[in-house]
Amino acid sequence: MANEEKKAAIREYKLNARPMAVFQIRNSSNECVFVDSSVNYPAKFNRHKFQLNAGNHPVKQLQADWKEFGKNAFEFEVLEEYIPPENTSANASDDLEALKAIWLERFLAEGTMLYNERKLTREERLAMIAARNRGTF
Repeated sequence: MANEEKKAAIREYKLNARPMAVFQIRNSSNECVFVDSSVNYPAKFNRHKFQLNAGNHPVKQLQADWKEFGKNAFEFEVLEEYIPPENTSANASDDLEALKAIWLERFLAEGTMLYNERKLTREERLAMIAARNRGTF
């Protein structure tokens, strides 16, 4: 009987939609923010917390501040939940990345300090490649 209950629980888990969102990890000591998105944000929250507690988060400044200020200085907050439109072939991950970019632009316009690295523009990437080819980079 326990095996059937386990199978039913697994089936129910697979059928239920995961909560999708753009979220922030905010350092309340210096108001610096890290913005991310996920098709399953509770799991992504857990991953970030695990990496930060283990001392191996890929965002080095966020990791350094976690160590300096402690976990109680950080708040994990949903900025915008996302519900994909029904009957569409839209890619939720792509939509979430677009929403994340909008939030990052908004924070930059407000002057918020960000842990996120700014992505290079196409022109900046091409200039970097050209400089490497000239040996001046």
